[in-house]
Amino acid sequence: MFRALYERLKSGLARTRDLFSGIAGLFTGKGRVDRNFLAEMEKRLLLADVGATATREIVKQVEAAFLDKEIGDDLSGFVRGLLLEMLTGEGLELGKSTSGPTVILVAGVNGSGKTTSIAKLANRFCKEGKTVVVGACDTFRAAAVEQLSTWSQRIGCEIVKGQTGGDPASVAHDTCEKAIAKNIDIVILDTAGRLHTQTHLMRELEKIHRVVQRKIPGAPHEVLLVLDGTNGQNALIQASQFTKTVACTGIILTKLDGSAKGGFVFSIRKNLGLPIKLIGVGEGLDDLEAFDPDSFVAALLDK
Repeated sequence: MFRALYERLKSGLARTRDLFSGIAGLFTGKGRVDRNFLAEMEKRLLLADVGATATREIVKQVEAAFLDKEIGDDLSGFVRGLLLEMLTGEGLELGKSTSGPTVILVAGVNGSGKTTSIAKLANRFCKEGKTVVVGACDTFRAAAVEQLSTWSQRIGCEIVKGQTGGDPASVAHDTCEKAIAKNIDIVILDTAGRLHTQTHLMRELEKIHRVVQRKIPGAPHEVLLVLDGTNGQNALIQASQFTKTVACTGIILTKLDGSAKGGFVFSIRKNLGLPIKLIGVGEGLDDLEAFDPDSFVAALLDK
C-alpha cells in the first residue's frame, strides 16, 4: 500500500519535488550548521512554498538542535521528522456515520476542481461497494449540474437536482430524504462555488448546513474544502474564509500534478489546523488518494 501510493505521489509531485530536492541537497554537503546555512535553508523552504510560519519553526528547531554541529544524516532525519510531524495528527481519515447515511458537504471556489473531486470521491466509494447519492446543490451553475449528471451516469451513482437558480438547501433536503428512503450509504453534497468574499454565498452554505443537520442527526459528518494546489499560499485565504462559515473538517487538495506549490500543505496544517484528507494527483477518476503523511514526505524528499 505504501509503495503503490508512494510511487503515484512521486510521479504526481514531480514539480514540487524539484524544489524540495534543493532542500534535501543541503544535507548532502560538508561543513557545519551556521548562520549562512540556516539562512539558505530558510530561503529554500520559502521557495518550496512551505510558508513563513512553518519555515520559521523548522529553522528555529534546527538552530536549537544543530547549531555549530556537522551537517549529515542526523540533520536530514531531523528535518524529515519535523515535516512529518506537521502533517500528522487526528482527523486524517474520513468521518463516518454510526447509523444512517454518511453526509459529506463539499465546498470550494469555482475552478478549484470541486466538481471533479466530487466525482472522484463518489467513484472511490462506489468501488468500495458503497451506495452513493450526489446532491447538485450548486443550482446557480447549470454547467456544474450537467457535469455532475454526466459523472454520475458514468460512475453508476444516483443524483438529485433542482431547478436552475433554485434553493440549494432544498436540493440538500431532497438528497438526504432520498438517502434515508433508499438506505443509501453516502451522501455527497456539492455547493455553490462563487467567490468566498460574497456574503450571500456564505449564508447559503450555512443554510445547507442547518438543513442537513435537521434531516440527519450528526450530519454533515465531513465538510471538505477543495483547494487548488496551483494557488499555493493564496489558497490559505480561501480556507480561512470558508472555515469561519461552515466549520470545515478537512481539505481535498487538487491539481498537485500540475503545480510546484505542493509544499503549502504544511502551511494549511500549521496555520489552520485542518488535516489534508484527500489529494488529487492526476485527471483520471481514480486519481484521488487518501492523504498519507509518510508517503507524502517520502515522495518529496527521497531520490
